[in-house]
Formats: sequence, C-alpha cells, structure tokens
Amino acid sequence: MDAVNVLTVNAGSSSLRAHLVDTAAEKVLDSAETGEPANTRESRDTLEKLLDRLPGEPGAVAHRFVHGGATVTGPAIAGPRVRAALDAARSLAPLHQPPALALLDLLRDRLPRVPHVVCPDTAFHSGLPERARTYALPERWRARWDLRRYGFHGISYGWAVRRAAALLGRPIEELDLLVAHLGGGCSVCAVHGGRSMDTSMGLTPLEGPAMSKRCGSVDPGLLLSLLRDGKVGLEELAPALQSESGLLGLSGISGDTRDLVRAAKDGDVRASFAMAVFEHQVSRALAGVAASLGRIDALVFTGDIGWDQPEVAESVADGLGVLGIRGGLDTRRDADAVISGPGTGVPVLVVASREELELAALAARAAEDGHDEPRRATG
Repeated sequence: MDAVNVLTVNAGSSSLRAHLVDTAAEKVLDSAETGEPANTRESRDTLEKLLDRLPGEPGAVAHRFVHGGATVTGPAIAGPRVRAALDAARSLAPLHQPPALALLDLLRDRLPRVPHVVCPDTAFHSGLPERARTYALPERWRARWDLRRYGFHGISYGWAVRRAAALLGRPIEELDLLVAHLGGGCSVCAVHGGRSMDTSMGLTPLEGPAMSKRCGSVDPGLLLSLLRDGKVGLEELAPALQSESGLLGLSGISGDTRDLVRAAKDGDVRASFAMAVFEHQVSRALAGVAASLGRIDALVFTGDIGWDQPEVAESVADGLGVLGIRGGLDTRRDADAVISGPGTGVPVLVVASREELELAALAARAAEDGHDEPRRATG
C-alpha cells in the first residue's frame, strides 16, 4: 500500500485519543481527545466531530487494543475471528477491552469500506523467551488457560525503541535497551535488537511497579489472606486493586504525579512517601529486567510521566547506580533527547510517547498484507 492517511483510535480506560495521521510524513493532520471513558456519549460525540472533519475516507483505521489474548499476536484486519478473539480477552483487561470493542463496532459501522486494523499492545511481547513469560504454576493450569506473561504498552515501546535508535545513531538490531513507560499505567521492558526480552506486566496490566491507581505487584498470599479471613470480598477486592491503590492509595491525595510532586514540595509527607515508593519500585523493576540483557546501551523514559516529570526520571536513574546509570540529568528540553551528560556511563534518553504514529505505521502495513487470521504465539 502506498503511504496513506490513517485514523488511529486509542481507547483508554478513562480517555479517548483519536488522530488522523499522514503516514508518509509521520505527521498528525487532525486530532480529538477527551478525558472521559471511550464509550461515553461525550467521547462518541467528539469522535463523530472528528469524522465529520475528515477530508475523505482514511486508507485504514487503526484500533489500539490493550490485550490480544493468546491468538492475536500482531496487527490484524478486524474480521469476525479477530473480533471474537478480542472479545474472549475481556476479562484480562476489564478496564480497557470493553470500550475499545465498543468503538471498533461503532467505527466498522460508520466506515464499512475501510480496513479496520487492530493493534494489540501485547504484540510487541509475543516473542518473549519462554523462561521470561512462564509463571511457576501447575502445568495443567498453564496449558488449559494460557496463564503466562503477556506484557503491555507494546505500541509505546515500539515507537520508543525506534526513536532511541535514531537519537543514538545506531541500528536497532545492535541495541540492548532498558525502557520505562510511565503514565497512568506503568511498566518496564528489556529490549534486545528490537525484541522484548522481559517486561514487568504479566497476564493482566496489574503486575509491575505501582501505578496511578493500580496496585502493581503485591504478595498473592496477602490477597488470599484477605479473602480467606473474610476481611474483604471479591466484589471489593477487584476495584480496590484496579482503581483505589497505587499512588492514590499510598498518598490519599491523588494518583497524578504532578499533584504529588507539588504537594511534596509544600511539605506533604504522604505525597513525598508515595513518590519515594513509586520511584523505588520503578528502579527495582528496571534492575530486574536488566538481567535479561547482555549489556545496557541506554535507559529510555517514555509515557506521560517519563516525558513530563523530570523529577521522576532523576530519582529513578539515581536508584540504578549498580547498573552504571547516574542522575544529574539535563531535563531542560522540549524534544526527544539524550539527557545524560557525556562520560556519565549509560546514556539516559527521554522520548515522547507517539502511539498514534506507531499505530498508523502498523495499520498501514497490516492493511497492505490483508491478514485477518488470529495467530497463536509460539515463543
């Protein structure tokens, strides 16, 4: 397919971002965004207004999906089998999958002649080595229910790796990178030659460092104890882990790092403590996945926090001295950049998350291939 305009649709658990992208110039031509769940009337009205402004039908529509399940392991045309596979993965990403499915159905009806390409975040990690993706659970469980590490934020990682290679002036195939995607959801990834070797999120987007409102990794025995002793029920436990924990639960103030950094500067002890826990957990997660690499050519921060919160990048880097990474970063920048000084060991980079550009490129290639069969990961 020649370079085309692609409409990208990114349905978050509490937001919607849509962009019309010129894939030849890697340029956004128009966009729409809301801070409301993607399947609300406000979000749908905002999307409809963007559709009304389009100069014509796009060459493709790219839909970001958090989870592709065991079978959708790469970008694929949203035929009936792909749609069914995504629906089967609802329980694995309960905050994200339903609104994304609702928008997929809406836009397939609205633009029936245009190829609709689903781009799972899990696809970037579909080739995880078995030793990194396998949970130490009974084999009968793992085989029956596909219980394994999937990993997430793959579209963000794909873009960050490409940009890091450009900033470093080296081919992707030669690079061993540590990448931290820090936003409302947070994860880290070890990347060798453009391939995910290990990552902190697992079967669901709940594992890994503490996040804005998600708990991140906790002792499963703790959760069993709460349930077994009748201290909480499943109906209370699930929303508490998903939306009442993380930075919000630690601070009691906010799940937004911008609020917490301001509060900490004003002397709020809870805010300062929440940030300290969060930054330590990110550093610890990065050090953990580093074991999957032979060396570290760079540390890359991306995501809204990674890009906008220099205090976080500085603190996380300071916690990685054992890996040859140092703080003292130059955070005065308004573009993707290497922010570590010369001769300070491992380079540290910041890269703005441009999921819309990565989505558009993936969709254009998938539309050209015309692939619509679910594919099971083989490791």
